[in-house]
Amino acid sequence: MPTAVNPLLELPFDSRPDPDEFVQAAMEWHFSPETGSPYWLQRAKALDFDPRRDIKSHADLHLFPNVVNEMRKVPVHELIPKGYGPRPDIVGIYESGGTTGAPKRVVCPRDWLDRLVEWSNANLDEHGFPRGVDWLGLTPSGPHIVGEIFRRSAATHGRYGFQVDLDPRWVKKLIAEGRRDQADAYAEHVIDQAAFVLRTQDIGVLTITPALLERLVRRDDLVKLVNDKVRAIRWGGTQLDPDTLHLYRTEIFPDTVLYGHYGSTMILGIAGQRAGDTGDACVFDTFSPYVTFSVVDPATRRPVAYGERGQVVMNHVSKALFLPNNLERDLATRVEALPGRVGDAAADIAPVATFENETVIEGVY
Repeated sequence: MPTAVNPLLELPFDSRPDPDEFVQAAMEWHFSPETGSPYWLQRAKALDFDPRRDIKSHADLHLFPNVVNEMRKVPVHELIPKGYGPRPDIVGIYESGGTTGAPKRVVCPRDWLDRLVEWSNANLDEHGFPRGVDWLGLTPSGPHIVGEIFRRSAATHGRYGFQVDLDPRWVKKLIAEGRRDQADAYAEHVIDQAAFVLRTQDIGVLTITPALLERLVRRDDLVKLVNDKVRAIRWGGTQLDPDTLHLYRTEIFPDTVLYGHYGSTMILGIAGQRAGDTGDACVFDTFSPYVTFSVVDPATRRPVAYGERGQVVMNHVSKALFLPNNLERDLATRVEALPGRVGDAAADIAPVATFENETVIEGVY
């Protein structure tokens, strides 16, 4: 049977627990022999502090090492907290994109995905996304969590979800090997499939990557289809610069809601674009206190000043997963978080040129 859990770890998605009390509850869950995962119970033996005794605040999370690269080889059953019981309800095993080597893996329990989608749906409401319409998603499925988030969003916020699959690893491999023409042909193949769905179905929401949206707008007939049918576009996966976003909003899709999300498999989710007038800057707010960002100087790991550029560090702290201090391959401008949120907001996301001695290739996702 599952073990009783501190109520702070199971609050409604829109609650705002005290961040320090929340972190203390999470430390007790993840490092108690009765409820913690085999991975963290073993890993704790190599720490020079006791998480249950010494981690008293969200700020104390910086004491943990960045263990994300260990997620390439850890048997996934060792990542599941014992507190879920002998038959945990797991939605899926999800992998990173493999940009910097072998993919990293995390496990997603159903209770976390339910919570994340509730939070995401509330963001869509705030941005004026229509409910009850059909969705079309040009997103990876397979080992990528974004496909599951799309399907769940379409089913809970929309009506039916239509998908065109992506294999971003194949595109990155083609580009790395200098076969840009084949990568272009693959991307056009994806757009051709999307065109067929747009022509034959009543699509109200389009989920797409910026790289593929750029290809879509080259076709005048598809721009007209989107303007005639689609009431909102959710974009994410690669960067979208402010000038292009302004062009989409004002000239190409002037009557369509555009909303961005920025995420990572290693946080089991996404950050959402801030609503309201932020100019042409796209500011991303996290699902705090479960997912938090810091924007830091990569050399010192200390936060940069607000308005300055730095590298993004991500934390995930929930009943489902504990993965702190993950230095991501993205640069961002540090923005003050909304009141009641922990950590930083991030704007103007762009990849670093190289990460872990590997050239960063974005491709279609």
